[in-house]
This record gives sequence, C-alpha cells and structure tokens, in this order.
Amino acid sequence: MHLQGREVISIKTPAEIEAIREACRVVVGAFHAVEPLMVPGTPTDKIDEAVERYIRGQGGRSAFKGYPNPEGKPFPASACVSIEEEVVHGIPDGRPLKAGQIVGVDIGVEKDGFFGDAAMTFAIGRVDGLRQRLMRATREALMRGIAKARAGNRISDVSHAIEEHVTSRSFSVVRELVGHGVGRQLHEEPPIPNFGAPGRGPVMQENMVLAIEPMVNVGTGEVDTIGEWRVVSRDRMPSAHFEHTIVVKKGAPDILTASK
Repeated sequence: MHLQGREVISIKTPAEIEAIREACRVVVGAFHAVEPLMVPGTPTDKIDEAVERYIRGQGGRSAFKGYPNPEGKPFPASACVSIEEEVVHGIPDGRPLKAGQIVGVDIGVEKDGFFGDAAMTFAIGRVDGLRQRLMRATREALMRGIAKARAGNRISDVSHAIEEHVTSRSFSVVRELVGHGVGRQLHEEPPIPNFGAPGRGPVMQENMVLAIEPMVNVGTGEVDTIGEWRVVSRDRMPSAHFEHTIVVKKGAPDILTASK
C-alpha cells in the first residue's frame, strides 16, 4: 500500500484487540478455504469467489472490494491475486493458474468495525529453485521483522531486519509499498517500510497493531503500475509477498493471522 502521514498512532484497548483478532480469524479461515484451489488450472476468479463466500459466511465483508486507489477507482474484487511479476493488487480475472508459477494472495476482512489483513505466496505445482528461494527469503524476512516488533524498539528496527535478510539472499525489497497500522481502519499509522537503517522512526508501544508485509523481487526492487491497480516488477521478474497482522508486546509479538 501507499500511505502518507495522517494521524497519530493508536494504542488498542484489550477489547479492540479481541475484535481485531476476530477479523483476523476470518482472514485465516479464508486462506484455508482457498488453499485447495492453488493448483494448476484454477481460474483466478474462482479464488476470489471462495474468499468472498467464506468471509460473508462468517459475518464479515471484504476490506478490499470497493477500496479506492489514489485516483478514487474502487478495487473490483474481494482478494488480490498476484501472479509471478505482479507484486500486489493483481485482479482476479479468470486467468487459469499454471504449474511453475508463484501466486500471491492478499486478503483483508472487516468484521464489526475492525480489520485484519494478511498475505501469502503459493507455489503452483512444482516451481524452480529460484522461486523457492524467493518465497523462503520473503517468509523468513517477515518473521525477522516481526521479531523486532517489540515495545521499546523503533519502527525502522523492523524495516532494517527485513531488508538485511532480503539483501543477504541477493533479492530486492520493494520500496514504494509499505506495511501499516491496522484496526478500526484497514490502513492506519504508522507506515512500515521494508528498508532503512535501524533506530529510527516512532517507538513501538505495547498494544500497537501492525500489518508487516515484505514485498520482495528477484531482480530490481523498482515497480510499475499497470492500469488502475496492478503493481508489477519493472524488470518483470517474479515477486513474493507475505504479511501478518500482529500486536506489539514487551516480549514476543502476538501474531493474530497465524494459522492454527
């Protein structure tokens, strides 16, 4: 997402955290619903239909469908399904998944006025070693960033941990898109870049709720936007995306979108 400073960072109450946890429970369930579909031949619109059906069945709504881009154009689907060089915001349009691809699925849910957000990248059939390494590095970078999301650390400690791991694996972070706070809105303060020196930015406090989401490219970290939504790697090399919604604690963070 693109995020510019708007307001102060909110500290969530225990009741608010439980409400966010419930929205995140629906996010996790939606991923369980689509996992069997992540195989060669599945049309991407069937993935979107499964997400929509599950979310509605749980009394929630998609946080993405109708969400406006900077020009006010609404996102047309319930899930982002981003294939290969699509970094984020891929639109489910009926394209069939193909063996050897990697595909990012991003799901956001609003339930009872609170939001949860997560993303996963799936291997479709057997993928090559490069794509396997890309997915592993991105997932590991997410967990290293989350490990730094502790009360008393600074936001850039998360950013630095992500970038350091990604570059050590000879991949590139996308700098134009960032993680974010989440709660009563899908996108709240603070923005959480996936790069930067440590020890900078706001000090994290207990019960901040953050969506941390490295987006990692095989080649250049630079991106292009195609049409109203699709963000692709500029060199059209593959990209991976993993995201969790977490609660900052004094000790280990509470990962609300962890699969049970």
